[in-house]
Amino acid sequence: MKHRIVILGAGYAGASAAGRLARRLHADDVDVTLVNAEPDFVERVRLHQVAAGQELRQRPLRDVLAGTGATLRVARVTAVDVDRRTVALTAAAGADGVGSAGSSDELGYDTLVYALGSSLDRRGVPGVAEHAYDVAGRPGALRLRERLGELAPGGRVVVVGGGLTGVEAVSEIAEARGDLEVALAVRGGLGDWLSPAGQRHLRATFGRLGVAVHEHAHVEQVGAAEVLTRDGAAIPADVTVWTAGFAVHPIAAATALEVSESGQIVVDDTMRSVSHPDVYAVGDAALADGPLGTPLRMSCASGIPMAWQAADSVVARLTGGKLPNMPLGYVHQCISLGRHDAVIQLVTADDRAKPAAPSGRLAAGYKELVCASAAFMVAHPLPYPARRRRLVIVGERRQSRSRPASNASTR
Repeated sequence: MKHRIVILGAGYAGASAAGRLARRLHADDVDVTLVNAEPDFVERVRLHQVAAGQELRQRPLRDVLAGTGATLRVARVTAVDVDRRTVALTAAAGADGVGSAGSSDELGYDTLVYALGSSLDRRGVPGVAEHAYDVAGRPGALRLRERLGELAPGGRVVVVGGGLTGVEAVSEIAEARGDLEVALAVRGGLGDWLSPAGQRHLRATFGRLGVAVHEHAHVEQVGAAEVLTRDGAAIPADVTVWTAGFAVHPIAAATALEVSESGQIVVDDTMRSVSHPDVYAVGDAALADGPLGTPLRMSCASGIPMAWQAADSVVARLTGGKLPNMPLGYVHQCISLGRHDAVIQLVTADDRAKPAAPSGRLAAGYKELVCASAAFMVAHPLPYPARRRRLVIVGERRQSRSRPASNASTR
């Protein structure tokens, strides 16, 4: 009986894990199934470009998985039962020929890789759910693009949130629509996580693009035509774009898995659940420690290395190999400021800004290379030819003749 590996979610982390697992394990021993709500891989780090009116290359997941032996199930995950080792699914319309639209199904697993990721956090601030737009997913980015297209010259756009997503979104919108009044509202200082050089370039770029910055503006309410701050200020807004926080999918918190206060699955340094050894978590869905014990931030820069770590750990445990020991850390933060400008903030391994922050057109070219490389690594998660390994234990029921089960690491 084959060992069933199920991966939930096909963002950067989930798709990378699926491809790496399928390429490293023998198809006679395993069934690898990737479950995703959409049939395409979405470059989430480019969704601000979609909102500004640009078209991205379509990347069907079937093409990404072609030749690996992995199976794609286009369906929504509605529940996970970690005691019974099952996943409840609702089929998408005509997605993969399995069931009709809206029909329910149950998928069993022996090893689960949970990568359902995060979405916009609409909780806690009145009016966000009713009035705000977002770039957290492709549907949201397309809705925002349509709304921006309806705005006449002089229309007012306010982006709330001063993190990477907010900075990139407001820059892209301001560059694409120079006829609009574009503003950014941030709780602290503009780019206060950057080095002085990075902050200077960010301010200069916003000045060039005409972006008005409202610093130390704690937004407490979003209305149909304005956002209200804690100090009583009202910032006019025909369109409000909310980027002030992301929340993980709630399914993990509804299971018996050990999760953090944020709902992320707590994992060890192999991305394995600390409470359920047959479950791994990667990307935004996982709470994993980076250098110096600080949690890895939600990002593509974290998700792909976490996926590699998890996949290689699964392979090692199933085949009796050596567990990976790849430290997870950071090198830089790449921030696009429209299509022709960027800041590359160099950082320490634990994500603290170094003095150097190259910027300008060369930095924009580098940022584009990083985005393209991330998409390439999803489709090519092994940078070298790899032998497909046979399992020591198949479906936890039979042992291979080549190695005893006791050789498998049980960390």
